Amino acid sequence: MNYIFSDKMNALAPSAIREILKATSQPGIIPFAAGNPAPEAFPTDAIQEISARLLRDRPVDCLQYGITEGFSPLRGRVKADVRARLGIGTDADELIITSGAMQVMDLATKVLCNEGDTIICETPSFIGSLNTFRSYGVRLHGVPMQHDGMDTDALEQALQREPNVRFIYTIPNFQNPTGITMSAAKRRRVYDLAQQYNVLVLEDNPYGELRYNGEPLPCIKSFDEDGRVIYAGSFSKILSPGMRVGYALAPQPVIAKMTVGKQAGDVHTTMWAQLLVDEWLQHYDVAAHVCKICDIYTAKRDLMCNGLADTALRFQVPAGGLFLWCELPLEIDMIDFTKRAIAAKVAVVPGSAFAVQPEDKINAVRLNFSTPTDEQLVQGVEILRTLI
Repeated sequence: MNYIFSDKMNALAPSAIREILKATSQPGIIPFAAGNPAPEAFPTDAIQEISARLLRDRPVDCLQYGITEGFSPLRGRVKADVRARLGIGTDADELIITSGAMQVMDLATKVLCNEGDTIICETPSFIGSLNTFRSYGVRLHGVPMQHDGMDTDALEQALQREPNVRFIYTIPNFQNPTGITMSAAKRRRVYDLAQQYNVLVLEDNPYGELRYNGEPLPCIKSFDEDGRVIYAGSFSKILSPGMRVGYALAPQPVIAKMTVGKQAGDVHTTMWAQLLVDEWLQHYDVAAHVCKICDIYTAKRDLMCNGLADTALRFQVPAGGLFLWCELPLEIDMIDFTKRAIAAKVAVVPGSAFAVQPEDKINAVRLNFSTPTDEQLVQGVEILRTLI
């Protein structure tokens, strides 16, 4: 049989990260390539207690169909939480529960973009979102990252020159892959430019609660006075990625279209997971849990950064998140280094996996410090030191 695939799928390549992760299944591989939470960060006891209680007392609610927008009490609780904690959300906004924050990227592109439209994003940027955008046949324009976030002068130039820009995509807190946090001034500038050129902003904030140093900065959504910011949040990094519970807070007309798009996709997010998250938010000390996991990740980050501090790798110590972005010396080839690291039983991700365009010049690797054990961190860092 000669299979003929769609043009959209033929344009997509397998995720480089997922291909590299296949190597991590080999015995003895040290997983610096993944972005998984540490096993000790899961509130396993709470999840077991809540699950048992829900399946005993509310089995039908857990196992029956639900509405596409999400479990109403959870939606209300999340809306109240982000308004109190982050200062985002107005009476003109609505919220939808999604199957992980990645579904927000998919739905936003599905409802806003036609083939050939343009999305402006940071470069480098999260490969998962980039591939989602590509799957809809859009044009991607990358704006270079600086030490304090995307180059807003280059962003304005792109808004002036690029046709049919539908939205600006940004990860302002502890960006994946660079770990960079966008400054408060640049957040305001991004919003002002979006207003000036009449485009939307898709603010992706999966790591925002994983802050280890410094004070929280205002969300871009907190400036939203005319309904142009879509905010994507997630419980994957503070509760469980396997549950796939995320959400979008956006203007009501956008959420209404997202709801129709989600109906055509997965109907609704898993009801058991939604009810579990709702119970967790109501009856458990979420703030204490977040403090606990931040302590875990701070120690892991410091193990990695201190171990690589006097090498030829150049990096900015991230104030939060899960990743360390290491620029290689010019004389070291990124792909060769990645292959040698894997051969030495350390899985890392080449920076080219996060390029917006194939011609983007990137000579860096992304390292993850949340997944490995402390022993693996020490051992893996020593191996990388030897390779460098």
